[in-house]
Amino acid sequence: MSASVLYDSPGPKARVRNRIFAVVGSLAIVALLAVSVLRLADKGHLDPAMWDIFNYAGIRQNIADALLATLKAFALAAVGSLVLGVLLAVARLSDHTPVRVVATGFIELFRSIPLLITIYAVWVAFLTDYSMWALAIGLSIYNGCVQAEVLRAGVNSVPKGQREAAYALGMSKTQVMTTVLMPQAVRAMLPTIISQLVVTLKDTSLGFVILYPELLYSARLIASNTQVNGQYPYVSTIVVFGAIYIALCLALSALATWIEKRGRRAKTGIAVSEAGVTGLTQGNEAVLIPGSRTEPGGFDGVTPGGDRANRGDGADGTGITKN
Repeated sequence: MSASVLYDSPGPKARVRNRIFAVVGSLAIVALLAVSVLRLADKGHLDPAMWDIFNYAGIRQNIADALLATLKAFALAAVGSLVLGVLLAVARLSDHTPVRVVATGFIELFRSIPLLITIYAVWVAFLTDYSMWALAIGLSIYNGCVQAEVLRAGVNSVPKGQREAAYALGMSKTQVMTTVLMPQAVRAMLPTIISQLVVTLKDTSLGFVILYPELLYSARLIASNTQVNGQYPYVSTIVVFGAIYIALCLALSALATWIEKRGRRAKTGIAVSEAGVTGLTQGNEAVLIPGSRTEPGGFDGVTPGGDRANRGDGADGTGITKN
């Protein structure tokens, strides 16, 4: 019987007990769902009329406008958070102490402040008449600090030998960061970066506090201003708008999965040349070292002392004749 690192493999009695607990738990969940559905049906929240309101042209247009507003705010916040995250990560990894201290203080400050307070403060202090920009900037500041820590962890995960090799080749700090460390950090931390973007998308719902007409603000207006048989359609509105949020998050996750698979299929590095060919390859074309020949038995390299080495049967029995 094999054992796991975290716990021992269950024995026959434990497996039976686990199956019983699983069945009992599943039945309890099904019972709770059934009771909830029955109570909602008794109160009339599942009547067809409660759901028919979404066939009205005005409500559909309201939902479409709210969805577009949500996507606008998310696009601005996503770009802003990624750009700010890169800048803060580079600043926190800087060799200059003042730059590193300022970046660390900025990150720790805005990670400690609740996001809702940040958005509200930006709106009240600077952008009272521009709620979309207030929401986007507030989201960019908070999520940019989180993305900075993610990227910093990714950079620190790159083996130190690669950085040392880059410096040995004469590359500057900027070249090492932009061409060696940061690309590998992004690839390594891509799932976490996308997960934080999903959080950014859901956090756009905080825009209702500053009267930005996003999805949650629209849902609140529809549910509180539409009466059906003397009742407000809160349940149907929550279900519909919740399904929209779920669809958006799943689409973003699917995009992240596609990008990750595409990155794995990308061909990187230097292609290996065929036997007897001296040179490197660039793309699909071979680049020969000047002065080299690839004919059988022709010149195939240069000896450490600078002498040419020809293929053939040498007098010393090594198969190499030095000229």
